[in-house]
Amino acid sequence: MEIDRIDRKILVALQQNNRIPNMELAELVGLSPPACLKRVKRLREEKIIIGDVAIINPELAGSTMTLIVSVEMERDRADIYQIFRKSILKAPEVTQCYQISGSYDFMLVVTVKDIQAYEHFVERVLHTDLNIRKFHTSVSMRTVKFSTAVDLEES
Repeated sequence: MEIDRIDRKILVALQQNNRIPNMELAELVGLSPPACLKRVKRLREEKIIIGDVAIINPELAGSTMTLIVSVEMERDRADIYQIFRKSILKAPEVTQCYQISGSYDFMLVVTVKDIQAYEHFVERVLHTDLNIRKFHTSVSMRTVKFSTAVDLEES
């Protein structure tokens, strides 16, 4: 689906605040409220907008450690990757998982309350997967940038 300049303006505004009232959004993007509502509905139906979420401060929710875990699988096989992806989808500590190229096969972002919780995750998820050759953990010392927004500037 093609998105035009007005769709982009709508998406930029909704990425900043998806609870903006339709009247306010319509005024911001230069549409009538019914036309704006129709566009937002179409953006959702066509899966340009795939979800609406509340972003929670992990520290206030009790998760104070963010770890970046690089995982190398034993073999380069689709069935092994599929099994690993399924196990990661079930692990609530993993907030992001990327299948990557290079020295490692997957990169995980893991958020936990403390090192003991991470050790429990490692024992429960990583050490039980016999297809993992090795993994490397880096501890985030500080979040420099965190955003869920997609850049919609036209080139």
